[in-house]
Amino acid sequence: MNEVQKTLLLTGASRGIGHATVSFFSEKNWEIITCSREAPPEECLRDLNWSHHITTDLADTNSIDAFIKEANAFLGERPLHGLVNNAGWSPKSPIQERLGCLNGNLDAWRTVFELNFFAPLRLARGFASSLTKGKGSIVNITSIAGHAIHPFAGSAYSTSKAALASLTRELANEFADLGVRVNSVAPGEIETAMLSEQTEVLIPRIPMHRLGKPKDVASTIYFLCSEDSEYITGTEIFVTGGQHML
Repeated sequence: MNEVQKTLLLTGASRGIGHATVSFFSEKNWEIITCSREAPPEECLRDLNWSHHITTDLADTNSIDAFIKEANAFLGERPLHGLVNNAGWSPKSPIQERLGCLNGNLDAWRTVFELNFFAPLRLARGFASSLTKGKGSIVNITSIAGHAIHPFAGSAYSTSKAALASLTRELANEFADLGVRVNSVAPGEIETAMLSEQTEVLIPRIPMHRLGKPKDVASTIYFLCSEDSEYITGTEIFVTGGQHML
């Protein structure tokens, strides 16, 4: 008998880790629903498993509500097997200066928390029913910056990711009764457009002596959505090449 195709919902899909995750899950024959502020590249939409993209501003409550409504309508009575909260934002100054607690704009802090913290909470609640049907998995993308002072990541980003790691444990506790697992993945220095130009100076601090690749994160996300991790919940996996140990 043919295996039933599973469905993934992913935020922040237009580039970097999100795009690599779409490709990885598609290779495993998952149907993929995505959202991002930008439309995905045309070549990506030729992927037959990437069935539905919804342009969404996850920092805006009305936009999130509309996204949840449209995605749930698209799913209908079908189950959702994976929700990956990948979208995130780290504001920078015009001269790419690190924004800390003293020089960061408070309105920007609120936007960072809306996108990096409240959006994952809203989406977990909004898709709880569909995830329950699929005995699915939620994966939140946190960061090494949520656990130690980072030379380039700003304070708003770092504290929002630390909060998201804590939220992961709370969700795991409550969603366990629904048969839904909740975990997080904390990337280190991954080769994406989000990296600072100065990131190479950090390579000597990485025990594996290299930057990570988006696929390194995507494969970990897949593991946490697969049956191979069916007894893992409330856990944060570091994909850092060992950098988090130092």
